[in-house]
Amino acid sequence: MGTSLEIEWLGRVSYQDGLRIQERLVLEKAESGGLCDRLFLLEHEPVYTIGRSPDQSSLRDVDELPYPVVQTNRGGKATYHGPGQLVGYPVLDLRTRGQDLHRHLRCLEEGLVELSRRVGVKAQTREGLTGVWVGARKLASIGVGVRRWISMHGFAINVCGGLEGFAHITPCGLAGVEMTTLEQEGAQGLTVEKAATLAGEVFRGLLC
Repeated sequence: MGTSLEIEWLGRVSYQDGLRIQERLVLEKAESGGLCDRLFLLEHEPVYTIGRSPDQSSLRDVDELPYPVVQTNRGGKATYHGPGQLVGYPVLDLRTRGQDLHRHLRCLEEGLVELSRRVGVKAQTREGLTGVWVGARKLASIGVGVRRWISMHGFAINVCGGLEGFAHITPCGLAGVEMTTLEQEGAQGLTVEKAATLAGEVFRGLLC
């Protein structure tokens, strides 16, 4: 694409801090088109998030959830973020990328499939479902937001560790879905930071 992209590893941050970083850059980019596009890679403290939809049923019993809930301005239903999961927030000027949100979503999926391939996991997309899967098991979720054609939010791919946080909700509103991690699917010795390094390499090729 010939577009400048800066990639930054933030480490572990709260969801609210990650949101503030995005919102500040989205505002700056919307008002001044000269700023570089950015991809923030990070890990969150345990939290549930859900888009601003009238249908909040994917949270199930909110009063019984073990972690806080944040309602946010992305698409999609409830999901869980926590340690062991790599989160990516591409803040991109889609005005220079054809103003094509569908293309943006497919690009994120393509990158996650390639990241998985590089660690020996055969992942794929599924017709009619946003995200990345290994067979019938869901490996990565995608939910984006757009303001004045500047993208925010992005993807979350489960790298290693437990998935207990997902057990209290209906992930992405998909009843009966089984979540998985790269580690469970055979990737060995992979940390979130190592996965972030690979993600940076993959998405630099796809988003530049």
